[in-house]
Amino acid sequence: MDRIAQAFTRARQEKRAAFVAYLCAGDPDFNSSLAACRAVIDAGADVLELGVPFSDPLADGLTNQLAAQRALEGGMNAARVFELVRQIREKSQVPLVFYTYYNLVFSNGVDNYVRAAKEAGVDGMLTLDLPPEEAGEVLEACRKYGVKTVFIVAPTTPPERLEKICAAATGFIYYVSREGVTGVRDQMAVNIPEAVTRIRQHTALPVVVGFGISTPAQVKEVARASDGVVVGSALVNVIKENLDNRAGLPARLRIRAAELVGGVR
Repeated sequence: MDRIAQAFTRARQEKRAAFVAYLCAGDPDFNSSLAACRAVIDAGADVLELGVPFSDPLADGLTNQLAAQRALEGGMNAARVFELVRQIREKSQVPLVFYTYYNLVFSNGVDNYVRAAKEAGVDGMLTLDLPPEEAGEVLEACRKYGVKTVFIVAPTTPPERLEKICAAATGFIYYVSREGVTGVRDQMAVNIPEAVTRIRQHTALPVVVGFGISTPAQVKEVARASDGVVVGSALVNVIKENLDNRAGLPARLRIRAAELVGGVR
């Protein structure tokens, strides 16, 4: 059983949803990012979703756009992202999923990129702007190297596309609970239980819910209806708020992450 499946199986056995933490690789610099990743893992994250910094992150709100900008300005590139994964792997077997864009994969050569990701220790890939109908080369490379695929379902996804998306995914389904981009929201999206139920009619894979989840109470609410809860901007904001206190960043991030993880426990 692969690491992603193990994480969701363990959470299911503990009668809870999995906690999926998002951080941008290299934000605000390599060493601080490594410490941040280890902090959220220590706080109890079941899966770590690593944003691969990109200059045109269309699916991301301002918080994650600025995180990507900080990472790029700090010198992050494909090689450094893979090195970050290798160093995370030295101390943790938590599943690592790349949250990336197709241009980053394509420009490095699809087969080469997926192979390098696997060799570094990546377990899955969510290529945000790549629909399953056009993902043949990526799907083939992921099958070849044993990297799980993750695809997004939106509130507006019609039934015929939902079936195609679920057929292409091998890791889990990521349900985006609202239209628009990533970011903290005061109010939760409505109809999440109904949406998760609809997705489960097409797949036996775990269904995780993300976008706009930023408090322990919101995590708890979403956890009741899903197999996993994704929190990103609320964690990235801790980094933004501690740019002048990088030595103290890991401790503050660990505290915040532990509070949010408490929503699934």
